Amino acid sequence: MNSTKKNVTVRKQKIRKNHIRGKLLFFSALVVILLIAAALARHLCPYDPYAQDLLQAQKPPSAEHLMGTDRYGRDLFSRVLVGSTTSVYATLILVAIITVAGTVIGIICGWCGGVIDTVLMRISDLFLAFPSLVFALAVAGVLGGGIQNAIIALAVIGWPKFARLARGLTLAQKDSAYLMAVRLSGSGTLKIMFKHILPNIAGPILVTSVLDIGTMMMELAGLSFLGLGVQPPEASWGNILYYRMQFKSLSASDYIFFQFFKHILYRKIKITAGKVKNTRVKF
Repeated sequence: MNSTKKNVTVRKQKIRKNHIRGKLLFFSALVVILLIAAALARHLCPYDPYAQDLLQAQKPPSAEHLMGTDRYGRDLFSRVLVGSTTSVYATLILVAIITVAGTVIGIICGWCGGVIDTVLMRISDLFLAFPSLVFALAVAGVLGGGIQNAIIALAVIGWPKFARLARGLTLAQKDSAYLMAVRLSGSGTLKIMFKHILPNIAGPILVTSVLDIGTMMMELAGLSFLGLGVQPPEASWGNILYYRMQFKSLSASDYIFFQFFKHILYRKIKITAGKVKNTRVKF
């Protein structure tokens, strides 16, 4: 009887594992297609995304213009393709920056302690005390518009989360037996921090990083939507939505498109995070 229950349990686990693997492959393929489309956007555009034709302004979706045209007669599908380059790759760069910076700061604080830990953690507390998007708006407003300034603004408020996480994980590893052995072997501080501690804390950091992609993409689009990100005539998903909503011309095709890609990204992020949760990175 017990063996039968065990076999059923094992069978269910295999089915669940295959189901998760299938979803991972499906959404991975969709994300790869999105990344390739973003990289080759200039070559895939059916029209020049910056060419104006006022005679074609505010046209509804049709066979000629799949998503219609904007107030200047520019093809929206072409602009969305070009905008994906900025929106997707700027987000990946941003997440990479805050992950690396926050992790390095957190490991240093956790391992070294003392004045360095106190000063840097109080600075991180200062950034965490404000709502992230409000603080990013203030920083972007001071720096001015532009994708570079938007990335800086979001990086300023994004690193403390990773620093806090890396510090806590480092403190948990600090008094472990293997680190005591490493110290007795005469290894230097940098070697201990980045060859021994980092691989053992990389799993939770990678999960947080992957989950942060969707949030940062929305916040970056939000800054562009408010005029503090990508500046016209450059295209991004945020400023495209802004101009469409400004003239009350957000069509059903626009809504379906953005909801579709948001669903793909969030599903992929969720599944990937589950996969890397217990990962130990080897260096």
